[in-house]
Amino acid sequence: MGKIKYLVGFFTFFSLALTLNAQDRYAVYFKYKPQSAYSLSKPQEFLTSKALARRLREGIQPDSLDLPVSSKYLEQVAPLAKYVLYTSKWMNAALLVTDKVGAEKMSALPFVAKVELAAKGFLPPPNGRIDSEDKPLKSRKDPKLNTRELGLTANSYDFQNSLIGIDQMHKEGFTGDGITVAVFDAGFPGVKTASSFAHLFTNNQILGQRDFVRPWNNDVFIDNQHGTNVLSLIAANEPAKLVSGAYDSDFILVITEEVATEYQVEEYNWVRGAEYADSLGVDIINSSLGYWDFDDPAMNYTIADLDGKTAVITQGATIAAEKGILVVNSVGNYGSRGTSSLVAPADAKGILSIGSVKTTGDVSGFSSRGPTGDGRIKPELAAFGDSPVLIRSNGVVGSSNGTSFSAPQIAALAAGLWEARPEWTKDQLILNLLRSATQYDKPDNLLGYGVPNFMDAYYGEILSVEEEENQQWKVYPNPVESDEISILFGTGLRSEIEVIDTNGRILLRSEMVRTDPKSPYRVQLKGINSGIYLIQLSEGALIWKTKLLKR
Repeated sequence: MGKIKYLVGFFTFFSLALTLNAQDRYAVYFKYKPQSAYSLSKPQEFLTSKALARRLREGIQPDSLDLPVSSKYLEQVAPLAKYVLYTSKWMNAALLVTDKVGAEKMSALPFVAKVELAAKGFLPPPNGRIDSEDKPLKSRKDPKLNTRELGLTANSYDFQNSLIGIDQMHKEGFTGDGITVAVFDAGFPGVKTASSFAHLFTNNQILGQRDFVRPWNNDVFIDNQHGTNVLSLIAANEPAKLVSGAYDSDFILVITEEVATEYQVEEYNWVRGAEYADSLGVDIINSSLGYWDFDDPAMNYTIADLDGKTAVITQGATIAAEKGILVVNSVGNYGSRGTSSLVAPADAKGILSIGSVKTTGDVSGFSSRGPTGDGRIKPELAAFGDSPVLIRSNGVVGSSNGTSFSAPQIAALAAGLWEARPEWTKDQLILNLLRSATQYDKPDNLLGYGVPNFMDAYYGEILSVEEEENQQWKVYPNPVESDEISILFGTGLRSEIEVIDTNGRILLRSEMVRTDPKSPYRVQLKGINSGIYLIQLSEGALIWKTKLLKR
């Protein structure tokens, strides 16, 4: 299946309408972009001030991708279509509803590069028009998800937060304030009524909302609760239920996922959503979505296609990254497929693809693996995706498994970190997140560079300089599979070590002794189970912290 498994739903009335309707959805690509109204010399006429500010920070100049699709081309293809759904400036294309005859006539036009089937069938808008005046559709019944309600315990979300340093991030005063996060998903029912999201409306933190599955619809608080679950892992702020990492961020909510069917049109919806978010000056896109196979087998991707440049959605994610947007995407839930089981756009370059770990620090069985079709390591990072605490559409605390739920935790971490380090470019932000991760020195195709941490990323540049000046202080091997580690630290013959678990408990406190200051200390970890730990080393006033993954 192309989408994350628990997103797959089936609505009989909708699917029947798609089957019986003769009209299909096509992507019409244009060869050129002639402009009469806009010029790259005046980007303020087609880009918002926030979008321009991001480009300035990143040292990026507006280019032809930022220019809109030619209006004169649209005027010529529109009579051959039943509906024009939207245009994509990055793809230089239009999404249209037409039949085979119309598609063939479009293909013959001299300015058309190609016409591709995007989805079979189309459920027309209620009043037969696609414009902003249509009333929103009624909410559909949510399909059952692989979620369960939880009996509340004190700070039941502490583990997932402390694992990546959200607790420390909040102590430092960073909650994503000033950062704009877009969430692309299948719907956000219950967000308006659940108390954990009340602050988003009180403080006007939702900057925009669009439904690109049904462009005439102006309400995203409907459909599948998967988006609500995902949003809660970034934005929830209710101590009795869930406090997530970036609850002070601003948000853009976008429906791109058509739950009833699985066609490539959802990839175009995603790209159009990214363009929309870009226009509002978005900093981070969280996408807990992925595509690999479809209802039409002719659209399916092979492993070779997951090469960072083939899939439509991957092309869109790459462009977003090149515009200075941090794209955080779940790597997929197909771990049982083994090697190269990732989904698009997790294969894109310049983004962060996120896997899942269990409480032991090991990769979750469902978490997709790399490498990409062209041999690159994926995922880049991982977080706790094995039943993290989240908020359901009825406002109740629940939990669920999936990389869909590890990705937004990393997006929240990135938002707080970017608030703390606003001078960083997108690539500097990624680099410091990778440097902070548990297996930065030895990445693999299960967890990439491992589990990141706020404090290590926040002070990463300082620590890296200290390491160079202090004989490359390090704990190795890391990850460790035995009961002994070696430690290079300090300049004397005695130091103290503390091994601290993710709940802040000190599991080991001991003095380390060596006979040669240039030799490593040897430390035994007998009795310490598999998991992720903080190692704190001290020699007098000299203190250094790092993370250790024990397998």
